[in-house]
Amino acid sequence: MDIIKVSAHSRSTAVAGAIAGVIRETQHADVQAIGASAVNQAVKAVAIARGYLKDDNIDVVAIPMFIEVDIGGQERTALRITVEPRCAPCGEEEKES
Repeated sequence: MDIIKVSAHSRSTAVAGAIAGVIRETQHADVQAIGASAVNQAVKAVAIARGYLKDDNIDVVAIPMFIEVDIGGQERTALRITVEPRCAPCGEEEKES
């Protein structure tokens, strides 16, 4: 599975489009960022992607976690956000009108 890598200079709308596209295709997207500015862009992108997916009646949840990554021989801490479709609350079925 590919990881959507976000930098401080990434356009949040472009990243949001990538997230929405991956969610539509595979129902799962991993977004990764290192540094405060990159994390800011990633979080904004997830929020924008929710709007893009709303037209398809898909709502998503975001699950953040810290991971260690090796970049050029140095270990860095990254934030990885797993984005997945939200399901109905346990025990509740979608009600028909």
